[in-house]
Amino acid sequence: MATEEIFEKLRSLQDVLAKKIELERDITYIPKMLVTQEELLQRLKKEYIEMHIERSAAKTAEAELKNLLFEAESTREKAEKHMDAISTQREYENLDKEIHDASEKESQYRKEIKQKEQKMRDLDSDMEQKKGLIDQQEAELSQAKSRVESELADRKKLLVELEAEEKELTKNMDEELLFKFERIVKKKGGNGIVSIKGGVCSSCHMILPVQFANSVRGGKEIVSCPYCSSILFYEESSDGEENYFDEDTAGSLSDLEDLDDEEFVEDEYEEDDEKVMDYEDLS
Repeated sequence: MATEEIFEKLRSLQDVLAKKIELERDITYIPKMLVTQEELLQRLKKEYIEMHIERSAAKTAEAELKNLLFEAESTREKAEKHMDAISTQREYENLDKEIHDASEKESQYRKEIKQKEQKMRDLDSDMEQKKGLIDQQEAELSQAKSRVESELADRKKLLVELEAEEKELTKNMDEELLFKFERIVKKKGGNGIVSIKGGVCSSCHMILPVQFANSVRGGKEIVSCPYCSSILFYEESSDGEENYFDEDTAGSLSDLEDLDDEEFVEDEYEEDDEKVMDYEDLS
């Protein structure tokens, strides 16, 4: 396969791989847009349950206070009935104190009962509002899930089409070249084949030695940048390159450190921090 034909295939493959990278990133991150909504729904439900528990406790406390109120009323009424049967001052004083104490308890219990009743009314109102928010959030989450499923289905379909196109493009191509090319495309965010202009790699912007640059210019073989590993092709500079390709002034390959592809550390190919799409406008 002629070098220029390989270049053309690599350029086409680069476009396919860039689209694949974007689609794969979307497929990974689109479902994450639901996480915030799901967390909000769970928090609302938890708050609703806590309110329900608090209301139940208030209801139980109200019932206990009503029992105490009934006992205090009974004690007071019983003491009042005995008032007509007393014969001594001491008996009068004891009954009067008993009636007074019972009346104070009645007053306190009625006050606390009103407070519990008010608290239950407030909780009922809050729970009704919270229930409305839960219903709204569940409806929104359901719609969001439908949109996400649709978005994922569309992207997975496109991904299958791109994989078929990639398979067609890579027929009869060197597997080692393809492996390195795909790694550098992922690392560089879609750029695996770049031009050399004015003796400079347009990917890493490093000045290349004359003999190396002349090799790229000759176009007889596939050459990778010794600094960033991008595959290079020659592109005429608008300013001309007569001065650069003078070996007397520009140095040679001996000026370049000996870089072996096998020494290319794997973690150098880790992808840069990915920017998550904002899918909240999918509707």
